[in-house]
Amino acid sequence: MKKIIFGITGLTLGGAERVLVDIANELSSEYDITIFTLYGKGEFEQELSDNIKLVNMINKPYNQLSSKEKMLVSLKLLFNKKSIYKKYINKGYSTEIAFLEGPITRLFSVKNKNTKKIAWVHNDIGKVYGEKLIAKLKRKLDKKCYSEYNDIVFVSNDNKEQFEEIYGLDKNNMIIPNYLSSKRVLEKAEANYRNVFENGQANFLTVARLTEQKAIDRLIKVHSELIDDGCYHRFFVIGDGPERENLKELIKKYNVENTFMLLGKKENPYPYIKNCDIYALLSNYEGFGMSVIEAEILGKPILITDTAAREAVIGYNKSYITENNEQGVYEGIKNSIKMLQEWKNNEKEHKYSENYDIIKQIEKLVK
Repeated sequence: MKKIIFGITGLTLGGAERVLVDIANELSSEYDITIFTLYGKGEFEQELSDNIKLVNMINKPYNQLSSKEKMLVSLKLLFNKKSIYKKYINKGYSTEIAFLEGPITRLFSVKNKNTKKIAWVHNDIGKVYGEKLIAKLKRKLDKKCYSEYNDIVFVSNDNKEQFEEIYGLDKNNMIIPNYLSSKRVLEKAEANYRNVFENGQANFLTVARLTEQKAIDRLIKVHSELIDDGCYHRFFVIGDGPERENLKELIKKYNVENTFMLLGKKENPYPYIKNCDIYALLSNYEGFGMSVIEAEILGKPILITDTAAREAVIGYNKSYITENNEQGVYEGIKNSIKMLQEWKNNEKEHKYSENYDIIKQIEKLVK
């Protein structure tokens, strides 16, 4: 049985993490699968099939490390990556797959002529690091790392084009859309949950990590402007992250505590997605937007900004793409509320077809 190792920062709640678990579970009946993480105790670890091996470099989550511990890990990954690679990764695998940008891609790039190396890119590489000096240094370092891989996989055409423009690397680059188990989504959506939605007005929902990328700060400002202008609706956000405290302060500043709610982290967000009126992902940038696919599986109206997430709603007739700026978000929310009744009136049972072709593409890649 062919041995494959996937690497990812951790199996915490997130889009790439969700996709890796679903892919690994699908492949585990035909391949000897190992998942290596830098940080352990992620929520998704418990969803791995029993025949998948899990190796954690550090047996606790990143957010439980002290500032000193985080710094020591960063330095270790930067200066001792060959010894870490030898200890954890170089174990006779036929294929080594770095499933996320950043530290994992750098670690898995250590030369090894006896294995096939694949890097997976889930984000807009032009925006994920920002524009500061450290970002430029990371891009220079990463260009050398990516050149060590046999194949580079992108989850959207947008991401592929941005990557090739920045790094000038276009050998063996391919697009494989993210795979999700629709059966799992549909089953979990039937679970009991605490209903927070109100009848009589539009209930919007976003599921996202609370980071600058997701532009929740912009959303709070626009939401307050719409309320002031008499466009009543409620917004709910599931997720946690480094921007949480800043966002709580903004909600108070704009006096929208009763209409804009941070619900925190939910291991099962699907009942909320199923029962909201409109699913929204109004980010500054996206890789593909896995939560958009989950909302599509559940047949929900979808509002997104013009990012790579547009590729996730191709052919889906209950979607609205708005300009990626403050005015665009304002108009997008306002127009989607107007369209909501029309979407409901024309609602038909939506059947999302399980895309096993994606698994076949991955199997062909690792052969």
